[in-house]
Amino acid sequence: MPEIVPGRPEALKGSAAAAVLLMLFNEDEAAQILSRLEPDEVRQLGYAMYDVQDVDPEEVNEALDHFVTKAKKRTTIGYGATRHIRGAMTKALGEERAETILARITPPTRSTQLEMLKWMDAKEVAVLIEMEHPQIMAIVLAHLEAPVAADVLQLLPSEYQEEIVYRIATLGPVSNEALEDLEQLLLRGPAGKQGAASQRGGTIEAAAIMNNVRKDNEQRIMKAVAKRDKMIAQTIEEEMFVFDNLIDMDDKNLGTLMRTIDSTVLVVALKGANDMLKGKIFSCMSARAAQAIADEIEERGPIRLAEVIEAQKLIIATARRMADAGTIMLGGKGNDFV
Repeated sequence: MPEIVPGRPEALKGSAAAAVLLMLFNEDEAAQILSRLEPDEVRQLGYAMYDVQDVDPEEVNEALDHFVTKAKKRTTIGYGATRHIRGAMTKALGEERAETILARITPPTRSTQLEMLKWMDAKEVAVLIEMEHPQIMAIVLAHLEAPVAADVLQLLPSEYQEEIVYRIATLGPVSNEALEDLEQLLLRGPAGKQGAASQRGGTIEAAAIMNNVRKDNEQRIMKAVAKRDKMIAQTIEEEMFVFDNLIDMDDKNLGTLMRTIDSTVLVVALKGANDMLKGKIFSCMSARAAQAIADEIEERGPIRLAEVIEAQKLIIATARRMADAGTIMLGGKGNDFV
């Protein structure tokens, strides 16, 4: 999916055209598509969906030609777009993950100088906040993309790192007044209007940051968080290893895991998996078994997203139990559990 640049292009194409098409579907149909995309693609398409919500018929006609008649009959573009986008994202990703994505892509209702942090490199951000309170550090990191936030975290004093991760994981809504004070403190920007609270942070955000932290730092920080709050640490670690992370396991361990999974559960779980992960899992099975699973997936037809997510959770729970017992080793960042 091509990169989105600020402002609408002269002719709708690429992500913009895909957004127009997606906005024509109902929430369930849009959710089925969104659930098969990578996180970056969901964010990118989400930006485009907001960008084209007021598209006029001429632009639709240029991008989709004969599809314009169907678009005029079914589209919610320009009317109730926010509700449509939120509903589709929630059904595709679940409420908590959808809120995390929407917090990043929803057009702001007021100008926010904190957005300027995204144009700064990690060293500049670290210098900017290194003398501030850990709560301010946590709010700033929660407004950054996970890889950048991880770099900033590792540049901050080590004695604050566990505190920052814990505060990110437990961060509740931050009032606009607090954000305005923070903006003026950090960037000396103008204050905006008062309004509703902004939701950033949470265990998903903390997990995304920890997935980008060096392994030695990750182990030290998570051990300290666990001492402070075992449930928070466990939730973060659970978010650090999800179904898509199975692709990071080696063939031997993945094969051992797959042999313990009932085929009916695997069929449902793989219905929502990307082709790379399917191929990886099939490569760890006999050709006959892989073909049988593939055939059954095809024969099953559409499966409710909730069922797919539940099946994937069962497999991940099995993987964690086997890892805890020393039967297998999990690949990627999430292979250590307490």
